[in-house]
Amino acid sequence: MTRRFSGDTLLVATHNRGKLEEIAALLAPFGISVVSAADKGLSEPAETEDSFIGNARIKAHAAAGAAKLPALADDSGLAVEALNGAPGVYSADWAETPQGRDFDLAMRRTWNALNRVNAPEPRRAQFCCTLVLAWPDGHDEVFEGRVDGRIVWPPRGSQGHGYDPMFLPDGYEHTFGEMDRWEKNRISHRAVAFEKLVTGCFA
Repeated sequence: MTRRFSGDTLLVATHNRGKLEEIAALLAPFGISVVSAADKGLSEPAETEDSFIGNARIKAHAAAGAAKLPALADDSGLAVEALNGAPGVYSADWAETPQGRDFDLAMRRTWNALNRVNAPEPRRAQFCCTLVLAWPDGHDEVFEGRVDGRIVWPPRGSQGHGYDPMFLPDGYEHTFGEMDRWEKNRISHRAVAFEKLVTGCFA
């Protein structure tokens, strides 16, 4: 049986302000306040797994153990079919530079990789998200979500973050980068996973 969340504050195991704001907005209707790992001064653990669930578990359990609070971690990324699922769990790594993360560079890397393999149109892809809610006693609950779509070039829109401007979800005319936060939060891979999380642990 799924363990229910009790309390009014949830630790979110992220240093990404954009991700924290998305999660805060999704949990706001339940009267739950969120605090980030960065706010608590927690370091980011090494993500050594090769799966979304593995890396989400590392982050959630590290934060829950350090802060002695229930902690929610997400691992998410863009999986491009013609690139055998890359960048996938390495989506953030593709953006790394000596000056920090540059997702314009990451999007160019993705597009150039597709061109190198002569990937035909439509260039299918999925945004994937795994959420792990962990407790200090070691228990966790896992929820997964995905949204299907295709890669477009040039990138469109300045909303969202990461690879959003180059991802066009199925059934829509606007990329994630062109959607406002509320529209994207309604249909995103994180929203799908969150719906499962809310049903299992909060509702």
